[in-house]
Amino acid sequence: MSDDLVKKALASDEDDELEQSNKLAETLISLQNLIERHALELTKINGELSEKRESVRDVFDNDTLLTEKKDELDQYNHQYKERKGQLQNNPQVIALKVDIADLNEQKKDLEETLSGHLINYHSLTNSTSFDTSEGDQWEFVIKAKIKKK
Repeated sequence: MSDDLVKKALASDEDDELEQSNKLAETLISLQNLIERHALELTKINGELSEKRESVRDVFDNDTLLTEKKDELDQYNHQYKERKGQLQNNPQVIALKVDIADLNEQKKDLEETLSGHLINYHSLTNSTSFDTSEGDQWEFVIKAKIKKK
């Protein structure tokens, strides 16, 4: 009798496994069909999008007024660049650029010197501001930088 119960239990387990396996197979087939339908629809929509984008491009490419305006714009850009190049070679502009470079160099040197003095002032007073001869108070910031090796 206990053999019959064991056989029944095993047969029941096999039936459950078979039923579960069949359900899993059905689920997988349904999922595959769903995936295929969505993938085909996506492919169709991508094709339509491509066609519509190409149509929009064609409208712009085939518009004569837009083409004329683009050509005019290109011509104006060319004239602008040409004129700017002429001005870049103007002696007055060249002299001004040299003056600007000199002033930037002076500014850099002065900033480095001032920075050193402010660091010394800060180390003596532990203050980040100083009084001017006119009675104003100017604040400053101490920055640290790591230099390359």
